[in-house]
Amino acid sequence: MAFAAQFAGVYLNFSPEDAASRSNKLAAFLAEGMDAQLGWDGYGKLAAVAIQPYDIETTDAHNAIVSVAFQSGPRRMLLSVPIYYSGDDAGRRFVVSGRPAILPAPAPADLPQVAAPETDDAAAAELKPQLEGFFKEYASGDAAGLQRYVAAGKSLPSFGGVFTFSQLKEVVVPVGGATREIQAVVVWAVPNGDASPTPNATDPAAVGGTLEQVYRLTVEKQGDKWFVADIRGGGRVVG
Repeated sequence: MAFAAQFAGVYLNFSPEDAASRSNKLAAFLAEGMDAQLGWDGYGKLAAVAIQPYDIETTDAHNAIVSVAFQSGPRRMLLSVPIYYSGDDAGRRFVVSGRPAILPAPAPADLPQVAAPETDDAAAAELKPQLEGFFKEYASGDAAGLQRYVAAGKSLPSFGGVFTFSQLKEVVVPVGGATREIQAVVVWAVPNGDASPTPNATDPAAVGGTLEQVYRLTVEKQGDKWFVADIRGGGRVVG
């Protein structure tokens, strides 16, 4: 599948100015005697990014059709690539065995609704100031400061200043005992990367932005305070 994805990176990007370079690069993938441009007439342009293996359909021990996902402009599409595999006795080599085909990518799946869990608003109110402190230190990289909010016997890495904590937008705490898995919606401040002291405030690329993200945290109540034992990506939104 990696071979097909590498091939797609060459095949799906062309312009008249790069025709000679493209044919030279394609030669590393094509069977002997195949069209050097593999069906392109030398006119027009195409650009593809986000090229990733998607699926594979084997027809026998040596032949398969590999689907590669890619993005071109606003469209997400698939490239179907016929591949021949030489086998273990012949060096485990691959070659493109025929002309590819571009196909529309499947539409996004329909996401069914799920019921929101029963929540504990009192515990959420207790947790909010602790989580605000935790996320502030989680962003800053102050190890000693972060440890004040981490459960005993646990340690967590941090962003080390890549982001700055802006806001704890929402905390969802299900009903439970002293250990719970909660969801937190956090807003990070994103730096603009401009070192000048007075960036142009009218240029969106020159001012800092914000990025809203969702996390799952395992929290433990030790004494009268909650502490974070683990943090992970937030999964799907419920409710």
